Amino acid sequence: MTKEEIKGILPHREPMLLVDEAELVDGKSYGKCRIKGDEYFLQGHFPGNPVVPGVIQCEMLAQSACVLLAGLAQGKTPLFTGLEKVKFRGQVKPGDTLETECELVRQRGRFFFAKGTGRVGGKVCVSAEFSFALVDAGAAAE
Repeated sequence: MTKEEIKGILPHREPMLLVDEAELVDGKSYGKCRIKGDEYFLQGHFPGNPVVPGVIQCEMLAQSACVLLAGLAQGKTPLFTGLEKVKFRGQVKPGDTLETECELVRQRGRFFFAKGTGRVGGKVCVSAEFSFALVDAGAAAE
C-alpha cells in the first residue's frame, strides 16, 4: 500500500508519518521507511554524521505494526504502552531504506502486543517487542 493508503489507517501525518509503503502478507506487515537525509530528526543527530535515533526506529516499527489494524483503527489513535527487549545492531543513515517486518502476537481488549525487526540491506538494525492501546481519537488528547 502507498503512503496515501497508509494515511487511511494511521492518524499520523508528516513529519511524523514515517512509513512510506507497506504490504500485508500472511498476518505480517512489511514496511519501507526511506531516509532521505533532510528529516527533522537528523538535525543535530549528529552533525557531520547523521544517524536515525533509536526512538525513531522504534516508532517506524510501531507504525508498521499498526498497519495490521486496518479496519480496527478507524477513528482511533494508537498509543505506545510498552517497549521491551529493544536491541540496536546497526546504524540507519541517510540513503538507507529501513525495511520492517512486524506481527501482532496477541490482543487483550484494546491493547495489542507486537514484535518487529528493521533491516537495512538485509542486516538487522533494530528489533523490539512493544505494545500499544487503541484509544478514541478525542480521548488521546486528554
